[in-house]
Amino acid sequence: MVHPNDALFSGEKPFPVIPSCEHFAGNEKMILKALSFQEEKGPVFDITQDCEDGAPTGQEKEHAEMIVKVTNSDANKHSMAGARVHDHSSPFWKQDIEILVKGAGEKLAYITIPKPTEAAQVAEMIEYLQKTAASAGLKREIPVHVLIETHGALRDVEKIAAMPWLQVIDFGLMDFISGHHGAIALSNMKSPGQFDHELLRRAKANVVAAALANGVVPAHNVTLDLKNYDQTKADASRARNEFGFMRMWSIYPTQIDAIVAAMQPDHSEVDKGVAVLLAAQDAAWGPIQHDGELHDRATYRGFWTLVQRAKATGIPLSDEANSRWF
Repeated sequence: MVHPNDALFSGEKPFPVIPSCEHFAGNEKMILKALSFQEEKGPVFDITQDCEDGAPTGQEKEHAEMIVKVTNSDANKHSMAGARVHDHSSPFWKQDIEILVKGAGEKLAYITIPKPTEAAQVAEMIEYLQKTAASAGLKREIPVHVLIETHGALRDVEKIAAMPWLQVIDFGLMDFISGHHGAIALSNMKSPGQFDHELLRRAKANVVAAALANGVVPAHNVTLDLKNYDQTKADASRARNEFGFMRMWSIYPTQIDAIVAAMQPDHSEVDKGVAVLLAAQDAAWGPIQHDGELHDRATYRGFWTLVQRAKATGIPLSDEANSRWF
């Protein structure tokens, strides 16, 4: 039988289906701890190893080499660890890319570019990444994530979202607020202000719209209330249901489960999607009726994305669905 990816997206770019939680870790101890959580919970969240804020001053090279070592180690069982490099204004971003790509290019899940102030900076960094990957003999494209946290990046977000190798557009709330020089109160770094302030609502909506229009996953900023599961889950729910974000950062272990739970699709919708897709595949992807409703490739595409997201967030699927599609 023809797989959904082959039947429904011929000649098109399928929407990336990746975990809905992205956990940041700065030093080796925290990275290894996060990888142990990943082994325990399953492949339901990514880990971003931080070369930017995580690297001690003067030890940037050694820090990047440590990330290469951990990425290539047996601790990275799911190969779901990426890395954030230094920003364009730093003298270390090229060194980061060289070390990471040449040392761990086959296993690195993605590379995150922080703090661009214009699209040209992102284009330059992606071009350097592509050249480095080519010189290293890599056959794969390394997915790129870009942080929108400056006025210039927000202005150019449509251009940035359309760039090659893009997988995720992240919104960086704290630096974005700081860049307003007091026009947005610092209290809006927390809820409810982070969702209710008009300038922040505009920024978040523009980021999500640009990402989705270009087949890129929009990712939401952190919750500063580190240990409050309910607050993190509430923030993730608002980000998902009011703004359309499909991924969110975690900066504390408690936040991982809260984000995954809030971002999961509705279980009843998933069950319906599985039933429709099984029948559609049996019908060679022609139109079908299910519970009195007509379904064709348009609804199949929506259900297939839903089912893949369910799988990525740990919702159990039937044995039949797993054997056919995964």
